[in-house]
Formats: sequence, structure tokens, C-alpha cells
Amino acid sequence: MTTNDWHTFQALLDQFAPGSRLRAARPLTGGISAQTTALAFTRADGTPDRVVVRQHGAIDRARNPDIAQDEFRLLEIVRAHGVAAPEPIHVDAACANFPVPVIVMSFVEGEPGVPPGSPGAFIEQAAEQLARIHRIDGPELAFLPRADGGTGAPPEMLDESMQEERIRAALEMASRTRSNPSTLLHGDYWPGNLLWREGRLTAVIDWEDAAVGDSLADLGNMRLELLWAAGSAAMERFTEHYLDMTGIDLSDLPYWDLRAALRPCGQLADFGLDVETEQRWRALHREFVEQAIARLGV
Repeated sequence: MTTNDWHTFQALLDQFAPGSRLRAARPLTGGISAQTTALAFTRADGTPDRVVVRQHGAIDRARNPDIAQDEFRLLEIVRAHGVAAPEPIHVDAACANFPVPVIVMSFVEGEPGVPPGSPGAFIEQAAEQLARIHRIDGPELAFLPRADGGTGAPPEMLDESMQEERIRAALEMASRTRSNPSTLLHGDYWPGNLLWREGRLTAVIDWEDAAVGDSLADLGNMRLELLWAAGSAAMERFTEHYLDMTGIDLSDLPYWDLRAALRPCGQLADFGLDVETEQRWRALHREFVEQAIARLGV
């Protein structure tokens, strides 16, 4: 970290914690859509504290120039509804210290991913948090985009190693009942965005893809990610626990499973997986796709 970076973070602290003294700043790994830094500092009264600073990437800012303010507002909303999420502390939309807007939130202890040795507790708590998120709806979410379920234009070269053409064809032929009301979607609900510590899910993080739409979109994504991370039994257990709490109509789940299966097409080779893991994930992805298409009957 350069001297300029240090002064910039200290100036940011001065905005919401006057008289504080920066002690350390370290980048946090794991995210690719934003630059995230943990700051350790001492408040004016001598109390040690930590916060997380997020600078959204160019793609997210182009999609939504107000993304920092919107994420701050959304964190206020979800916490008010009892969702385990970081506390929003400050947003610098005027770019007083950084070239782009930044959001400051509380530092939450925890490690991302499915914890070894206790997948059952993780699965149940993850399902409970998702159900809590999906109970949020109404006018307070009017600032969020709507997820219409479209697949968008296909790339110039389809990823046939992951059956992309077949997935897209099945999605085009599928009919949906749209029987579930629109609700808040996290947009990227997977184990990597869930922090876990001492048997407890401590926070749901990375809300920049939040939208309003069919809750099955989040469910389908988590199902595939859990299949990769913990196997089919964990995936089905999560689905059953989520269904018990929500009573949601699963008629369109095969469609949303396929939408989830489309996301890693053309990208899996860039995930940094070892050869054995990538081969296993590809095999599980094929099974996931086959089962979804069979249930669709197309």
C-alpha cells in the first residue's frame, strides 16, 4: 500500500469517525466485481474498530451509476427485516477521497463457504436466511431493477463442453407459470457469499446484484452451487428446508435450475479449479442439466 492510499483511507475515516487513527489496511480476497479493503483503526476515545470499504467495479458502475448508494440503502432494509448482513456505516457518493463512490460497512467475522464437518447446520441456516430475504417486498424495493428471467443474447461461440446450446434451446421452449409473487432477490446467493463462524451463519454479503423477481432465481443458483460444494444430498436438503419455510410453488424450478446452469457456461475454465475438481464440477453440471430438462419435458 502506498502512502497516498494510506492518506486516502485516513481521510475516509475522518468522514464518519472524526479523530480516529488508521492502524492497518488489507485487501480482502474472494470478490471479483469490487475492490474490498478491511480497515483497522482506533476511534477518538481509544476504542479499536474495524470496517470494510467496497469500491464497485467498472461493469457494475456502468450498469448502475448509483450502485454504492443503492447497496447502502438495501443493507439498511434487509437488516431492518432481520437478515444477517453487514451494517452500512457510510457512503461517499461525491467521490471526496476515491475516484469512484465507496460504501463503508461493518466488519463481520466469518469465513465464506460450506464449513467442514457441519454442513447440516450450514444448510439449514442458509435456507432460513434465504427465506427471510424472500419475505421482503413492496414499495421500499422500487429502486431495484426487475429480473425478468430472460437469457439475453447468446455469445458468438457457445460453450458446448457445458451443453450451452441445449440449455438455451430448452429455456426457449419452456413455459413458465409465474405463480410466485415478485420479491427481493440477492442475485448471487451461494456459499461464497455466506460467512460462517463457530457454527453460526454470521452474514450474507455482496448485494450488488440484488433485484426484484421470482425467488426461484436465487434458489436455482444456490442449488447448483451446493451441488458443487457439498453434493446432491445437501442440495436437496437445502431445497426441502427452504420449501418448508416458504411453501413456495416449485413448478418453475426446472426452468430456474437451467438458468443457473447457464451462468457458468464459457467461464468455468476461468474459475481457477484444479483439474480433478473441474472435471467433477462438469460432470455434476451435466447431471443437473439433464435432470432439469427431464422435469421440463421439452
